[in-house]
Amino acid sequence: MIVCFDIGGSAIKGAVAHAADRIEPLGRRVTPLDDFNAFVGTLRDVIAQAGEKPDRIAISITGVVDPETQAIKCANIPCIDGRKLGAELSDSLGLPVLIANDADCFALAEAGAGAGRGYRIVLGAILGTGVGGGLVVDGRLINAEGGFAGEWGHGPAVASMAGTPPVAIPIFDCGCGQRGCVDTIGGARGMERLHLTLHGKNLESHEITALWQSGDAEAARTIDVLVDLISSPLALTVNITGATIVPIGGGLSNVTPLIAEIDKAVRARILRKFDRPLVVRGECRIEPGLIGAAVLGLAGEA
Repeated sequence: MIVCFDIGGSAIKGAVAHAADRIEPLGRRVTPLDDFNAFVGTLRDVIAQAGEKPDRIAISITGVVDPETQAIKCANIPCIDGRKLGAELSDSLGLPVLIANDADCFALAEAGAGAGRGYRIVLGAILGTGVGGGLVVDGRLINAEGGFAGEWGHGPAVASMAGTPPVAIPIFDCGCGQRGCVDTIGGARGMERLHLTLHGKNLESHEITALWQSGDAEAARTIDVLVDLISSPLALTVNITGATIVPIGGGLSNVTPLIAEIDKAVRARILRKFDRPLVVRGECRIEPGLIGAAVLGLAGEA
């Protein structure tokens, strides 16, 4: 038995896991942002609820662990930023602690209990507020030691022209410090930015997708440009990794026709040809972070 956590900037969710499909939630608590002792205390309280000592702790968390120093970069939770979080939590809690990025845990969840079951190479792609990803090969997380493998949302990869007919696309600054990242135009905020750029209208992503599905021409143009812009970087990532299934998570994964359009565009741009969908909606709709952390912890990966 393990205790797994899904930790974000607003909430800490915990659960007891006996198997990837046997997870018992332990509730939700507010994340202490500026007090490390309170952060550890919150985890300790959740673990106490389990009723018995777990074999280990597994954590899905916003942020990335440096594979060389094991220090975490996590701007959303200042009290843990820069800490060797795994070692410090292990010392404080008296248990082995495994940590993975939330996108990596999504990929693990889909590989172990979702749309990636039965596939050797699973690229989990997030289209949420922004763009992220994780890579699982033969059931093992490539980033088990930390790192950025599968992170297709960053790097200056966005085309300067896109859509049919082509239209010029500005190069936007990214929060990672680079310019022209897929993250700047690929997620919900990116869709909104594109719509404002193309049409001068400030709409939320759910409004744009609803208008698109109702036949609105401006929204259709935005989606056409969006799909064109993100499909080439995603296709390149598929070529490089050899992924044979790409489950999509995040809020935009709920727009099934959008996923179908991305799938069609990606399959037209990759070297290997598939006669089945490659880019698909993720199946782990409820708590993929906890499921991924459970898969990580139950496998005992480090």
